[in-house]
Amino acid sequence: MHITLNGQVHPIEKETTLSQLLESLGLGGKPVVAELNEQAILPRDFATTPVHADDKLEVVALAAGG
Repeated sequence: MHITLNGQVHPIEKETTLSQLLESLGLGGKPVVAELNEQAILPRDFATTPVHADDKLEVVALAAGG
């Protein structure tokens, strides 16, 4: 299966949650903003939000600094 992740085709496993996908990208537990099919997803919902084939996902990692 494939999704579009930040504008690029990205393979995913069947029955993947957003949380699992973020873990596989090295972003698990880090502050990120996620938009799935043009809908913002709250971090508390990452573990229960499924990602399906052909979904469009935008992920932005937040960074503090000055």
